[in-house]
Amino acid sequence: MIPLPLPQRLTFPLLSVTLLVSFGSSMLYGYNLAVVNSPAVHIKAFYNTTWSQRYGHGLAPGLLTLLYSLTVSTFSLGGLVGSLLVGVLVERYGRNGALSRSSLLVLLAGGFMGFSRELGSPEMVIIGRCITGIHSGVCLSVVPLYLGEIAPKNLRGFLGLVPSIFICLGVFSAQVLGLPELLGEDRFWPLFLSVVVIPASLQLLLLHCFPESPRYLLIERDDEGPVGRLTLCRFLGTPDVQDVIEEMKEEQQSLSSVEMVSVWQLLWDRSVHWQTLSVVVVNAGMQLSGIDAIWFYTNTIFENAGIPVSQIPYTTVGTGTTEVPSEQRTEMGRTCQPQGCRRDPVPHILSMSLPSAAGIPFLMTAELFTQSHRPAAYIVGGSLNWLCNFTIGFVFPFLQVLVQRGNGWRRGWTHPCCSPRTECQARLNPGNAHALGSA
Repeated sequence: MIPLPLPQRLTFPLLSVTLLVSFGSSMLYGYNLAVVNSPAVHIKAFYNTTWSQRYGHGLAPGLLTLLYSLTVSTFSLGGLVGSLLVGVLVERYGRNGALSRSSLLVLLAGGFMGFSRELGSPEMVIIGRCITGIHSGVCLSVVPLYLGEIAPKNLRGFLGLVPSIFICLGVFSAQVLGLPELLGEDRFWPLFLSVVVIPASLQLLLLHCFPESPRYLLIERDDEGPVGRLTLCRFLGTPDVQDVIEEMKEEQQSLSSVEMVSVWQLLWDRSVHWQTLSVVVVNAGMQLSGIDAIWFYTNTIFENAGIPVSQIPYTTVGTGTTEVPSEQRTEMGRTCQPQGCRRDPVPHILSMSLPSAAGIPFLMTAELFTQSHRPAAYIVGGSLNWLCNFTIGFVFPFLQVLVQRGNGWRRGWTHPCCSPRTECQARLNPGNAHALGSA
């Protein structure tokens, strides 16, 4: 077997930093998606109790639903803000620096949510959720950027898969920790929400041990001194990096000759009209299909489906066990299968995966546009993704209420000449309908 050239091997520093940023950043996105599902009843009770202590009366059902929907969906608004700040952060602080500073946001958010019950402040829960959303919006862009710039070309696909797997593990971790035997009890929900400080603290402590992106140092900072070269040597595991540096310079020169298109110019450019429409439809359709609502409100969905309350937490964990296999299936092909784009009954929902669906629009965006249009297309697709995520998270509880009222109205309606019992028996045995009606 012919060994690979040294620059193409997976070195220990490269693997270590990939696992670290995936655990300390990417996994938190998946965790924060699912963490509000299990303690929903306890958080609503806390809101109601606090409101009663402040104003002398409890919350009306509609207002309680509004506050909890805002708690869930404000995460997406924070994500939108974070995604729009990425360009400024990576240019000013670098890739490694942006990830380190974003960890401070998680510590702040964990403090807000962890002490919210002690201080009797529902507002702290909502603010904490928004801050974790800002962190996720930053990290979902910076982590792939950082890993793509420190990895050799033949390993970029593999290393790009690792953060997606950790997102799946984040969802699964939130579902497991939400079991009644662990942190699913009422007294533990503030701790459950603030567990995110542990991975963030680990990343904050260890990330400074790894160097900045060589591309950032050599190209954007124009630092061709020993620091940039040593950084590249450390990640690639070889002292012979001159060819890699020359390749970076050539790529930078080719990009500098391309005039980038703004978002406004992209929307009015008729030559890419269908590509832009495809990005809009796929990003909006993926979120509006309700895929994130499954993780936000899993317990409520299963309860309305008739699953016994005592079995719901374990059924929820079962959804998480499909995450990683679904992600691996997505990496085997980029075609969106029909069953991954529609809302089906519970058995099909269990076969769907958030990251497996979420990766497709970003792959499409990269392949549909040239380099000049690609940044603007990413902004359009990413912003629409977060806005639709907010919409579905905010609106879904109200849709559930409307559906329940509609079902209750239909169950309560009967023919004036028939009682509900008589009507049901008549449907089961039409031949005896007249006799039953007479009786």
